[in-house]
This record gives sequence, structure tokens and C-alpha cells, in this order.
Amino acid sequence: MYKIIERTKIWFSISIIIILIGAFFMVTKGLNWGIDFKGGTVVQINMEKAFDKTAVDVIVKKHATDATSVTLNNTVLEIKSTELTTEKTNALVKELKEKYTLKADTLISQRSIEPSLGKHTRNNAIMSVVLANILILIYIAWRFEFKFGIAAIISLLHDVLVTLAFYAIFSIPIDTAFIAAILTILGYSINDTIVIFDRIRENQKFMRSSDVTELANASITQTFRRSIFTVLTVVITLAAVYVFVEPIRNFSLPLLVGIISGCYSSIYIATPTWVILKKRIKKKVVAKRI
Repeated sequence: MYKIIERTKIWFSISIIIILIGAFFMVTKGLNWGIDFKGGTVVQINMEKAFDKTAVDVIVKKHATDATSVTLNNTVLEIKSTELTTEKTNALVKELKEKYTLKADTLISQRSIEPSLGKHTRNNAIMSVVLANILILIYIAWRFEFKFGIAAIISLLHDVLVTLAFYAIFSIPIDTAFIAAILTILGYSINDTIVIFDRIRENQKFMRSSDVTELANASITQTFRRSIFTVLTVVITLAAVYVFVEPIRNFSLPLLVGIISGCYSSIYIATPTWVILKKRIKKKVVAKRI
């Protein structure tokens, strides 16, 4: 039987260090909000055939230093930037036409996202994450017990903070795909956590004389292989998607980070937190009786 609960301080320390490092970068540098949230310009250019993206990006950076780009359908270049004005876009398109002998109608679309709209989108995204956590707390408290719900929410907040820390440390742009990924991570992580909690509830019937630490360790041990093998399958798939499917890398990357974090938190954060809550309540009950 794995001794997970006895090393709770180690697991908590690892998470706290990662989150604190991320918090330091958030305070000193701030999060790198994408144009979906802070406003900017999105341009799509038809390159007509497969092209060397690295060479094209060099040209793009000459006209917009903060630009990010992805390839759509092998022949379309999508560029996002806060610096691309109409004049800069025209100059960029002209240079690409001359270098790659493109047709006159190579500019497929150009649209602007106002900062106020981006702020509104950001606020709605934050509210969606908060609401998801509240609904999950209500469900877990109803399905199991309130202590399980508190432990699950702490675990989910851990996953969100670790993913944000990763993005803050490496200054990766945060866009609407990131929020969609976060909501997906919450769903995956809570499912993994429920598997362990459900086993704890089942084992309570047969291990009534056992200490809560022994009960939790036994439950984790029984579900450990399932958790690890499931997350490995998902991680391998997401890694392949990230490497080979460029247009959705901004969705697959946070999923990759968050699902690894979710597996870790289900085993090493959620269950130990439940044990701590259980023991504290038991101590209070004993103290009242005395």
C-alpha cells in the first residue's frame, strides 16, 4: 500500500513552490493576454500553396513585433497582433506578394477586436471558471459530503493556478482557447478525483475500524494504476496533437499542462486535503465531548 498521506507536506510544498513562482511572474511581468482579451487585429492571408512558415514569420515580425501566427489548411496564414494597422497590413501583404508572387486578392480577411470587447470577454471567461467551480462544489457536496466538495475545489483551484503559473513563467499568450481548455481541465480533473472519492466511500463500509489515513492510502493505491494509465493515454494523444496540429496548439498546450496537474492534484492534493479536514473535524468533536 502506497504511503501517500504521510508525505502530504512534500506534495503540498511542490505545488506551493510552483504556484509562488508563477505568482512572482504574474506580479512582476503580468499575464500575457492575447488579442481576444486586450484587443487587436486578426489577418488571414492566402499563401496559395504550402510555405516555409519560419521565413514568413521573419517578414511578419518586421511589420508587427508582437505578432503570433498559425497555418490553417497548409496554405492560409493567420496573424494576430496589437500593432497591425491598416497601413502596416497593406505593407505586409505587399511584401508577401512580391516575395511569393501571390495574386491580387491574397488578403482573405482583416478584422479588429476592440479593447472594450476584449475586456468584456475576459470578465465573462473568469466568471465562467468561477461558476464552474461553484457548481462542482454543490454537486460533490450533494453526491458525497461537504468535506469532499471542499477538497475537490482546492484541487481544481490548484490545477488552474499551476496552468496559469506555466503561462506566466513562459509568457505564453492567453486567449479564448485557453479558457475553453481550463473548463475542460476542470471536468477531467474532477472526474479523476471522484474516482478516488468514490473508492474512499466504498472502503468506509469495510474499513470502519481503520484510521482515516489508512483508508485514504488504501483507496489511492487501488485507483493509482487507473489514474496513471488514463493520464498517460491522454498526454500521449495531446502531445501528438500539439506537435502535428498547429492550428489548435493554443488549446492542446494548456490541456497538456492542466491534465498532468489534474492527475497530480487528484492523488496528492484532493485526497490529503480531505484527510486533513476529516481529522480536524474529528478533533473538534472529541474536544466537545471532553
